Amino acid sequence: MTILDFGLLLVVAAITGALGQGLAGYSMGGCLTSMLIGFIGAWIGGWLSGLLRLPELLTVQVGPTPFPIVWSILGAALFVAGLALLRHPRRI
Repeated sequence: MTILDFGLLLVVAAITGALGQGLAGYSMGGCLTSMLIGFIGAWIGGWLSGLLRLPELLTVQVGPTPFPIVWSILGAALFVAGLALLRHPRRI
């Protein structure tokens, strides 16, 4: 993996993390946080899609590394929604 591939992977992760935060309706921070959330979302989404035996819908090949776009966005949204519930629980 070259430096250009790594930079492109960071940009894709930041975009998917930001979309996941927008989908969840809760923002946790800036660009670096979005990158981290995008990578965590890719891991969670990939794990869930493998567990449920769902196909890869949209995968971007960045150098030797495949990055699942749809599962990253959905995984990031689930991760951010879970953190939002832990940080700000609703009181009845």
